[in-house]
Amino acid sequence: MNDLCVEIGYNSINHVGEELCGDHVEAVGQGEDSSVLVLADGLGSGVKANILSILTSRIISTMIAEGLPLEECVKAIAATLPICSVRKVAYSTFTIIRLINNEVAEIICYDNPPVILIRNGVPTDLPGRDMIVGGDKKVHKSELRLQEGDILVAVSDGCPHAGIGVAYNFGWQLKDIADFIATASVAGYNAKTLSTMLVEECDRLYGGKPGDDATACVVRVRAPVNILFGPPRNRDDDARMMTLFFSKGGKRIICGGTTASIASQYLGSPITTELHYQSSGLPPIAHMEGVDLVTEGIITISRVIEYAKDVLDQNERHEEWGYGHDGACLISRMLFEEATDVNFFVGRAVNPAHQDPNLPISFNIKMKLVEELSELLHKMGKRVKVMYF
Repeated sequence: MNDLCVEIGYNSINHVGEELCGDHVEAVGQGEDSSVLVLADGLGSGVKANILSILTSRIISTMIAEGLPLEECVKAIAATLPICSVRKVAYSTFTIIRLINNEVAEIICYDNPPVILIRNGVPTDLPGRDMIVGGDKKVHKSELRLQEGDILVAVSDGCPHAGIGVAYNFGWQLKDIADFIATASVAGYNAKTLSTMLVEECDRLYGGKPGDDATACVVRVRAPVNILFGPPRNRDDDARMMTLFFSKGGKRIICGGTTASIASQYLGSPITTELHYQSSGLPPIAHMEGVDLVTEGIITISRVIEYAKDVLDQNERHEEWGYGHDGACLISRMLFEEATDVNFFVGRAVNPAHQDPNLPISFNIKMKLVEELSELLHKMGKRVKVMYF
């Protein structure tokens, strides 16, 4: 079973003096776990380049999304694009990244810079082969089986041209771009942030006056974050719930003492609780082999919801959750900064302590918390699945 998920981010800067960008990116979904990303670079800059790049990227992405084979789409568009009589190059070049079931990436480049692969934090060769399509158009095709942590970077030629005659004699070489992304990726930045950092560096190398449109597209492969929250209503479902939870790849978070005890018995792994409280006043976290984080339940998740609301508003509490070490801060960083997909495994068992009329906790407090947090994560652009037991 494949539990990988991908996040896609892209950003551009325009040629100095131009209001429209001559590059264009289209990202189209193909079902739940497949998508097509097309970066087209129109010849020159300005209105004509903008129109050509939009047409190219939309035609290719639409054809592929409708199920046409990748090679047929490339043949069709390559045969359609005219060749500039002066420069002897196509009026629009393009890069296609097709992600199939989040398992395989098919990559085709037509006169665009090669796609960069960062694997295990290191720039890695991306093997491929040249093909002739449309009679005389040469394209480069690569296929890659994706792994957790992989980063693919597609750029228009405005990126490697950055700094020519200013910071560098021959521009910002692809090797240097790869090293830049590899260094930045260690901090865990998402795809959008990495693409923004890359084009901002291009702008700096151009001295704030880009001599060409520059676009960066970043695909980052991640595993989901899985949260186990509360024991199942029927104790006979303990094993089924634990089996499903631990069969999922990605990071695992357990919220609630009773839930952690059930997981401990299932894994045969003891729970070690930290003895000191953080200044936040939340209950201390615990540790268990096979689990990334163990926390208290209701109070901790309530604090995560507070942080999520603030993130979607003014994000004034970023320093608090971004650097704190209590359970809510650790969960928040995993959900807000690292996760693209979040799976909740929610038990419907009633905690007897929550039936005390002196406590302001309702019968279905867990359900409400999960529903509220799921909605907030959706608004952040996360894909969320909730399973009840």
